[in-house]
Amino acid sequence: MINRSLLLTYLYLLIYITLSSGVILYNKWVLSPKYFNFPFPITLTMIHMGFSGAVAFFLIRVFKVVTPVKMTFRVYATCVIPISAFFASSLWFGNTAYLHISVAFIQMLKALMPVATFVVAVLWGTDKLRWDVFLNMVLVSVGVVISSYGEIHFNVIGTVYQVTGIFAEALRLVLTQVLLQKKGLTLNPITSLYYIAPCSFVFLFVPWYFLEKPGMEVSQIQFNFWIFFSNAICALLLNFSIFLVIGRTGAVTVRVAGVLKDWILIALSTVVFPESTITGLNIIGYAIALCGVVLYNYLKVKEVRASQIPESIPDRITKEWKLEKKSSDLYTPDSSSSNDEDGSGSKASNSEFVMDEEAPLIPSSRLSHIGRTQQSSRNA
Repeated sequence: MINRSLLLTYLYLLIYITLSSGVILYNKWVLSPKYFNFPFPITLTMIHMGFSGAVAFFLIRVFKVVTPVKMTFRVYATCVIPISAFFASSLWFGNTAYLHISVAFIQMLKALMPVATFVVAVLWGTDKLRWDVFLNMVLVSVGVVISSYGEIHFNVIGTVYQVTGIFAEALRLVLTQVLLQKKGLTLNPITSLYYIAPCSFVFLFVPWYFLEKPGMEVSQIQFNFWIFFSNAICALLLNFSIFLVIGRTGAVTVRVAGVLKDWILIALSTVVFPESTITGLNIIGYAIALCGVVLYNYLKVKEVRASQIPESIPDRITKEWKLEKKSSDLYTPDSSSSNDEDGSGSKASNSEFVMDEEAPLIPSSRLSHIGRTQQSSRNA
């Protein structure tokens, strides 16, 4: 007899992998001059942001699906605006890379994401420089260099765009941890779209006006409403699918599913786009980089599990004795110790990043907590 819960989990994972791969291939097909021939990545990204923001507005303000968080002007100005700026930049640079390099090579370059996040986190002071993690980052970087050396259609401009987008996304992740989470602000996918998408649209308008607007004569634009509408829907559904998968399974499962998705996407891209060829050096370099990514994920999971080790019996007895002693005292006990304990736990969870560069709207390191909270409220 098939376990219904397990079957539903696999279904969510399949939906996530399909949507994530589909959005990437769809964007490449729309932007590529050899296919749909709409070489305006900023415009395409603005369509996604405008559509996502409009859907979120109707879900929150009209249909009352979720309640908006209490957003002050100070929090919006100091948190949402800088996060939206880096988010818009990561999408702009990442989509522009599709004009110059293949989907397979882009996925190989995306193996640098843990490297970029680790470097930014260390420079920002949210993570410590550890030699085991540093050696993994070196392994990933060496693998990406080998893979780049083996790329037949290597393009410097496309590579620079993609790497810049990766570091912009790393900055967004670190800013999400530093700014939003320290203020105790939790955003689900709908509220994320509601606050971040319109702000990102405004940021994208500036480069669009100077870089793409002059070249967008009506006679040269091939505009198809259903193409752009379906493309925007796929991008929107991808955000929701990641939220559902993490809420159902957890961050570790999404990491494994992401690795599987990358291999499937690399193979599938050579079928959908025959001009994108993969060499043996590409595969060797990407395999080396992937080993570093897997080791990095293992260290992060091990770190989280170590922070969740149950107390030993002597420690528990000592703590109970202290609590009994405090309860018999005349003065009220200081709550700083319990706050410190909660703080250490939150730090462990906040250092955990779940990254999917195709759907960066969601504050990734808070997703599993949000999913569990919603599930517990449903059960209640």
